[in-house]
Amino acid sequence: MRLRVEFTTEPFDLDEAPAHAVVAREVIQSAELDAVDVGPFGNTAEGGADAVLTAVDELLRKALGAGATRVSLQVNVIGEGGGDDK
Repeated sequence: MRLRVEFTTEPFDLDEAPAHAVVAREVIQSAELDAVDVGPFGNTAEGGADAVLTAVDELLRKALGAGATRVSLQVNVIGEGGGDDK
């Protein structure tokens, strides 16, 4: 199964990316995911179910630990894949 995750962290700061946003982006960019797109108002990544769910767990823990007061995310199934789902 393939998943797509879309997320944002808050509070927003339009002048400088807050630590929680930087940490969340680093997690997603370093994970074994495809089609990673990071931006100032939202981030998206796709990958196998195991990789996405592992990245989401790490993202939540690290972003909240770095000062996020809210993490909004959406996970969608985008396709079925064979093998180990990685």
